[in-house]
Amino acid sequence: MKAITPHLWFDKEAVEAAKLYVSSIADSKIKSVRTIYGTPSGDCDIVSFELASQPFMAISAGPFFRFNPSVSFQVKCKTVEELNAMWQKLSENGKVRLPLGAYPFSERYGWTEDRYGLSWQLMFAGGTEIKQKITPVLTFVEKVCGKAEEAVHFYAAVFKDPPPRILARYGKGEEPEHEGTTRYAQFTLRGQEFGAMDSAREHKFAFNEAISYVVPCDTQEEIDYYWERLSADANGGQCGWLKDKYGLSWQITPTIMDQMLGSGDPQGLARVTQAFLKMKKFNISELQRAFDGK
Repeated sequence: MKAITPHLWFDKEAVEAAKLYVSSIADSKIKSVRTIYGTPSGDCDIVSFELASQPFMAISAGPFFRFNPSVSFQVKCKTVEELNAMWQKLSENGKVRLPLGAYPFSERYGWTEDRYGLSWQLMFAGGTEIKQKITPVLTFVEKVCGKAEEAVHFYAAVFKDPPPRILARYGKGEEPEHEGTTRYAQFTLRGQEFGAMDSAREHKFAFNEAISYVVPCDTQEEIDYYWERLSADANGGQCGWLKDKYGLSWQITPTIMDQMLGSGDPQGLARVTQAFLKMKKFNISELQRAFDGK
């Protein structure tokens, strides 16, 4: 079963940003850069890359969505020197949210937005084993504040993974945080670690399409299953994208799409592009017929 892949939406900077991230984090590489033509956003670059051997994707598709701290990426570092070097690259021309320093949960930690607005939490692991270097963290704010625990149990059930672990809760006297809500939860989806937390402080942001999660599916049955269970509106969505009841965006995509995009057949790619642009939930048979010219 293929890994869930974070998907980052940029205006025009997907390739440039991927190069920055690959140069900042060890064991990283750009796997491919492809262009699809004739979309409502014009010609779009799609970048497939790995950070610390974990899959990521990015697209240049216009100035429609902007990153915000509702989704961040926590990076565990083996040494302080590694953390400091990464911080220098990722924070340059960005915005520091929590400065580098000692905190109760880590002797060296900082939270920064990079020059594109993407949020990174860098943490010294302090000698503990690092099983997964980069952990996506979901922050439930505003209308969904207080629903982190409910949401992580929902996601674990949908993906048939073990129950989440609520590692810490807010206590009495930590206003505006609500006593008993989630300070930090850890859960896995398809064996990958994710984090989640509530924040009742005033925020002027929420989950949006700038960051979505690609769920690769081998069969139409898989696509139907995830679409039905994750979508807050079975009739909504576009091009395989949907939003769940908490506002988080997902892309339920057939694995064969990657083969089509990398086929080197410009006519087949043009046909399948026009076919999927008309779809909400992807239909593998129709995509294959379009690609084959039938």
